[in-house]
Amino acid sequence: MAGDGRRSRLGAAGRLAFFPARAAARASRAPLEAAADDHLIPELSRLADRALAGPLPEELAQSVVEHHVLERIVTELAASGELDRVVDNALASPRTKELTDRIVRSDEVRGAIREIVSSPEVRAAVTEQTAGLFDELVAELRRGAVRMDDGVEQAIRRPARAVGNVYAGVVTRAMALAVDVLLIVAIFTIVSGFGALISSLVGTLRPTWLVGVLLGAGGAIVAGGYLVLFWSGAGRTPGMSLLRVRVRGPDGGPPSVARAVVRTFGTWLAIVPLFAGYLPVLFDGRRRGLPDYLAGTEVVYDDERPTPASG
Repeated sequence: MAGDGRRSRLGAAGRLAFFPARAAARASRAPLEAAADDHLIPELSRLADRALAGPLPEELAQSVVEHHVLERIVTELAASGELDRVVDNALASPRTKELTDRIVRSDEVRGAIREIVSSPEVRAAVTEQTAGLFDELVAELRRGAVRMDDGVEQAIRRPARAVGNVYAGVVTRAMALAVDVLLIVAIFTIVSGFGALISSLVGTLRPTWLVGVLLGAGGAIVAGGYLVLFWSGAGRTPGMSLLRVRVRGPDGGPPSVARAVVRTFGTWLAIVPLFAGYLPVLFDGRRRGLPDYLAGTEVVYDDERPTPASG
């Protein structure tokens, strides 16, 4: 207890001894702060302006680059995960979303996008990619059709030598014919539309059966002209070109106009009885149908697939 009393008296004596110093400090604080505001701070500002106006900023930036300070800071932040947190917070900020919307909706950005999209380079790239995708799809379609050609004949126990030959099979020919039918219908629709327009100007045709006869005859003429024109001219219709098959005459070239006309009539005869005229394709060694027998033609793959040796 006596020790506690002595410490208390010593503490009181120490506070009494330092009282004048504390009082002097409080008394001089206000003048010192005023002097700092009037003289020290302006002088520091002048020194900072002088330093920034000199070569110090460039030297400091060069030193930062030479010592890879920014890289080290970013690496440390990335290693600690702080960089991810800062980026996530920045992206989640409403202010960031607002700035992004303002930038995207600005006239400058929209004008830049329109200029980029309409540039010849972008159009060429899009065209090239589209053409490449279409070519890949067509190539895959054709490969699938060729496999089905062979598969159908294997299913009916055709000899092995018929598989993989140069002659187009029933599936490929059916796909080519389907494409051609769609094109013929489109052409006939356009032609009949013009006919209907002319009829509306000069008056409706009577009787009704005559209209039906004219439409039927017009469809036959369009379809026949389509087939004869492409077979005799190029040896293939657009549908056959898509599937990469062609029709050839005895000399290996496109059939003559006469053979093309006969082949067209043979095509009608083959289609009428539920496409029965194409059944011989499944059994004939050269995969010929009724039109080929009548016109002396044959349909081959355009890449001339080799025929395995017979055995």
